[in-house]
Amino acid sequence: MKGLPLLALLLALPAQADTLRIGSKRFTESYILGEVLKRQVEGVTAVEHKPGLGNTGIVFAALKAGSIDLYPEYTGTIAKEILKLDGNPNPDRINRALASLRLGVAVRLGFNNTYALAMRDDRAHALGIRTLSDLAKRPGLKLGLSQEFIGREDGWPGLKSAYRLPYATPSGLDHGLAYEAIAAGKIDVMDIYTTDAKIERYALRVLEDDRKYFPGYEAVLLYRLDVPKRFPDAWRALQALEGRIDERRMIRMNAAAELEGKSFSEAAALLDSDGRPQSAARRNFWGALFGPDFWRLTGEHLVLVFVSLAAGIAVGVPLGVIAAKLPKSEQIVLGAVGLIQTIPSLALLAFLIALTGTIGTWPALIALFLYALLPIVRNTCAGLIGISRGMRQAALALGLATRDRLWEIEVPLALPSILAGIKTSAVINVGTATIAAFIGAGGYGERIASGLALNDNVTLLAGAIPAAALALLIQGVFEVCERQFGWMARAHVH
Repeated sequence: MKGLPLLALLLALPAQADTLRIGSKRFTESYILGEVLKRQVEGVTAVEHKPGLGNTGIVFAALKAGSIDLYPEYTGTIAKEILKLDGNPNPDRINRALASLRLGVAVRLGFNNTYALAMRDDRAHALGIRTLSDLAKRPGLKLGLSQEFIGREDGWPGLKSAYRLPYATPSGLDHGLAYEAIAAGKIDVMDIYTTDAKIERYALRVLEDDRKYFPGYEAVLLYRLDVPKRFPDAWRALQALEGRIDERRMIRMNAAAELEGKSFSEAAALLDSDGRPQSAARRNFWGALFGPDFWRLTGEHLVLVFVSLAAGIAVGVPLGVIAAKLPKSEQIVLGAVGLIQTIPSLALLAFLIALTGTIGTWPALIALFLYALLPIVRNTCAGLIGISRGMRQAALALGLATRDRLWEIEVPLALPSILAGIKTSAVINVGTATIAAFIGAGGYGERIASGLALNDNVTLLAGAIPAAALALLIQGVFEVCERQFGWMARAHVH
């Protein structure tokens, strides 16, 4: 495995040498800020924005590995979630702590986007809730918090302790979906970012942090220390953003994406505009489905599915043979590939980023390859074990060597079962490959991630439907192959 990270890094070198790589997290504001940074340096240097890379852990791992050069972050997140610093440290203290990682913060963009909890104003008024301390008096409320907030050092665990809130660990809910849930009365309290555009639209009351639990979350650039030297002109262009984005302007850009149907790039362009809010654009599903990115996303998705599937076949079939022919190894082999299947995909992707030293296609392919193994190994093993005793004795009577009996008689007889396993892996891979978008590997998952961030069903379906159609197409092709090879296997017997 030692050669794999080196190979991945060597393959990535041409892009790394010439291209400034900007990352962003999987929520609206981060997408937009990534586009703002990209627009700021276009024409100055080659630039690439890798959007929606997931939560803080994944994006920060990508930065440390050198797969991206910088991304927009918040001082409170860096201090509490990444560095585990006490108090409310300023950028100088943060930079001293980051120096050993060869990272730093710079370019204070001009706004503070802190965490907060919010309720529907009518509900909060009826219950007399104005501050976070007031929540402790109402233990029956239902909380719906984002998964990242629930797990963060500066999120739910510390908040619950600071305010002695009488709640069990609340339900995890995607941030974009939580607004719909609170509007429908399915939850009473949600976590928000104070620059969210939907606060006013959904008539939410932001609860006062009366014990000053949350630190400042000043928007900055978190970057690799070699960036100013490698990209001096681009760095000067980025420094020109210092103080240019106040809270009002950031809320305006967020509203353009979330409420007016604009793309993240179009929202970012409003940095230089004071245009008034527009009515929500009517989204055309067919236009979104066959948008300009359709063929790029299709090509990326096909590469992810079929390259990983080919590797799964090359490794899985021999492992299935070993499990069938060496009885003592059956439980070990099947147990190992079954264990891999239980690892959460995002956790596996985060581990593979650290292992390979890169984000994007390489770790995604490795993860999909590992997930493809179980059905192939299991069906290969079952197909070989299921060959009747009479057929085995007939093969022995031909006087063939053990190896020849295996590949000329037994494997062809087990082929329908093996193909069924490959079909299962292929169909599963089509769906699982959508997760690869969270580490910059592209595919239909890009649309799904954007749709979730915006709570935009049109964009979400424009990614989900092609993935489902591809899965059905692949299943149909494999069923035709199964019938063909099943006939060949029966003919082989006779």
